[in-house]
Amino acid sequence: MKTIAQIAAELQGYDPQSLPANAVLDFLQRLVTPVTESTHQPLFDALGKVLSADVISPMDVPPHDNSAMDGYAFDGHQLQADIPLKLRVVGTALAGKAWVGSAGTGDCVKIMTGAIMPAGFDTVVPQEIVTPRNGEAEFIVIPPGMLKPGDNRRLRGEDLAQGRPALFKGQVITPARLGLAASLGLPSLPCWRPLRVAYFSTGDEILSLGEPPREGAVYDSNRYTTFGLLKRLGCEVIDMGVVKDDPALLEAAFRSAAAQADAIITSGGVSVGEADYTKAMMKKLGDVAFWRIAMRPGRPMAVGRIASETIGSAETSGTQKPGAVLFGLPGNPVAVMVTFLAFVRPALLQMMGCTDCAAPLLKAHSQEPMRKKSGRTEYQRGWVSTAADGSLQVRTTGNQGSGVLSSMAEANGLIMLHHDQGNVAVGDLLGVMMFDGAI
Repeated sequence: MKTIAQIAAELQGYDPQSLPANAVLDFLQRLVTPVTESTHQPLFDALGKVLSADVISPMDVPPHDNSAMDGYAFDGHQLQADIPLKLRVVGTALAGKAWVGSAGTGDCVKIMTGAIMPAGFDTVVPQEIVTPRNGEAEFIVIPPGMLKPGDNRRLRGEDLAQGRPALFKGQVITPARLGLAASLGLPSLPCWRPLRVAYFSTGDEILSLGEPPREGAVYDSNRYTTFGLLKRLGCEVIDMGVVKDDPALLEAAFRSAAAQADAIITSGGVSVGEADYTKAMMKKLGDVAFWRIAMRPGRPMAVGRIASETIGSAETSGTQKPGAVLFGLPGNPVAVMVTFLAFVRPALLQMMGCTDCAAPLLKAHSQEPMRKKSGRTEYQRGWVSTAADGSLQVRTTGNQGSGVLSSMAEANGLIMLHHDQGNVAVGDLLGVMMFDGAI
């Protein structure tokens, strides 16, 4: 396991006093390691977890050639480009029950969506484009030029082939993937165990809900936003409350968190140059780096590992738990959420065993000018909507101060203004990290 100094030495131009956002992501990718314990989870419990192995399809899906719509099945090789095709209806094929009659040239079978294609038939004509033959109910006529052989037929195994991977190791289990597993008759899925994350807020000025207001104090919103972000991510959350600026209390909190969790998230107490008990305790108990990130909001951040106690006694050959990855976030409410979404979320996904950790960026045209200094990454709270021409457009949601949580509550994404980017003009195309599924 590499130390913080060893990881830093691998990064070209590493400067903890002005670290670019992309360097933060590179550092964290080298710092964290995925969990290794796997378990089988029933489908109803597997949502949001990460697959620990490929899932091999035990069957072809669909298991038979079948009809893609309600209509009439027939041999498509009888079609001619400019001559109507008259066919005799000799039976009906229903979904879930194969038709057992016999048919030949000039015959067709009325068929329902999902019904097995009768032997020798490869094409389905939708029922709405055929007409009876001069009132003869047992005949239909297909107009010329409407179909080609093979139309409206689903082939056996065209969705999934028996013996081939249906789902892949490292994928997050979504509702669609749950349905796919169920369609294969699988009652459970192999998953990495949920990531355990402990979190707490620090500072004498922080009030817990239920405490009376007092001058200079603020109610703790960070624990609740962090809780929501972690739950949305599928983590097992350990809420350790508010820890006051007391060395003994902080040490106990860090030791308890490291013993229980894979990762620790704190808010407050990490400003560079600040005389703070939290920073001192991080240094005492772990291998930690303190950064000033070239970003707005959320410049100060601490990362590293907090050591844990030896598990067991000398008589039982106690083992050393590897410790917990630490993410020390700023104290301002918006800065906590921005640094979590930009840096902590992809790192936790990597720890969960996910192979696709980066959040996709949508492209939207700016509805307003924005001032931007080159040399830092900025994350503006934005609202993405659809313009009259069908393109995406984005505007900011008001005051962008790092403590203005209301502008985050009104946003549906973060406008990402890159490190070397300058001022933004109306109409400029911008990247937006959408909140759906994260917040």
